[in-house]
Amino acid sequence: MVRGRSVADQQVADLLATARRSLGLSVAFLSRFDGEEQRLDVVDSSVPFVFREGYTQQRQDTFCQAILDGELPSVIPDVTRFPRAMELPAARLPRLRSFVSVPVTLSDGSLYGTFCAAGFTADRDLSLRDRSLMEVLAQAASVVLEPEVAELRRRAEVTGRLGPVVDAGGPSVVFQPVVALADGVRVGAEALSRFPVDWGRTPDVCFGEAHTVGLGDQLEMLALGRAAQALATVDGYVAMNVSPGTLLAPACQELLLGLPLDRVVLELSEHDQVADYDALTAALAPLRARGMRLAIDDVGAGFSSLRHIVVTAPDVIKLDRSIVAGVADDPVLATLVGSLVEFGRGCRTELVAEGVEQERDAVMLGRLGVDYGQGWHFGRPGELRALGPGADRRVGGLAVARRSAA
Repeated sequence: MVRGRSVADQQVADLLATARRSLGLSVAFLSRFDGEEQRLDVVDSSVPFVFREGYTQQRQDTFCQAILDGELPSVIPDVTRFPRAMELPAARLPRLRSFVSVPVTLSDGSLYGTFCAAGFTADRDLSLRDRSLMEVLAQAASVVLEPEVAELRRRAEVTGRLGPVVDAGGPSVVFQPVVALADGVRVGAEALSRFPVDWGRTPDVCFGEAHTVGLGDQLEMLALGRAAQALATVDGYVAMNVSPGTLLAPACQELLLGLPLDRVVLELSEHDQVADYDALTAALAPLRARGMRLAIDDVGAGFSSLRHIVVTAPDVIKLDRSIVAGVADDPVLATLVGSLVEFGRGCRTELVAEGVEQERDAVMLGRLGVDYGQGWHFGRPGELRALGPGADRRVGGLAVARRSAA
């Protein structure tokens, strides 16, 4: 395998070697069309110093384009017999005298480029049968290339969509109140990122896509910066979301250390994998030493949150909406929430229930011993001014009988 080639490129190189040897020619190559340019992506040649991978030329000056335009046949046993071919640069340098070219077409019908073989001497034995072989090999190459092309297109689409958001300073941020279930008084708010509605993607999907194209850390830190602006306005604390990977970035550490951390709750989602818990604990230590509280988000939605909790010993556990909605009418959910309350008490951890939409669920959560609630029942995510000084901190007349902690 040639150094620097991907697995797909090496598979294409093997197909090119088959073409070159079967036709008895000097070189075979896969070209890719990029606008008005043709690039030699993969080359199999007995004279590699003449044909180099990565070489780019104008499509209008190539045999390939002339063949696609119908100006030349796809099989050229003797280049000198075609005046149009002799006008092209390749007829003079490197002085090609025989040539076969077929298009490489992807499954959606788009033209990727060409699959070609060439020689420096005329070869009157080249025939339509050789073109048929090249077509079969070109089809095999397109199957190999398809996943890589699809990934490149996906990355281009994601970068094109998220790039302007990054350039504009990050996603928009809205704030949702968090209230004490005992009396309905607002104690803080969670900062939530928002992306254009017409994208049809949730924020976690958008951030996940950003990480696949190298924009994830930057986008998350921009969101953190916008959330931090609320600290000058919001009464109580501000909860901010960050992935474990971004938290390890030195720039993220620097950003957070510049905040009044005694008013910050940092939320780690249970959906995000942690590759190195020792590194995560080390990154959290200086932040927590300055008063920052740690929350584990989405608890109850899966198993990995338990690992997060055991290793990081969070200050706050956030119950996922999947075990909150309908808790007043579902004894199984009530038992599960009650067990998590007991677990939290044993760990000296506060509990926040997310996705509270019905008052009867809020009442039941309070009776079960959950400390705080967040959801549409208390307020939808909105603009910062609704949570600033002078805003009503009592979200409702909620007051429930609390079950004493064991």
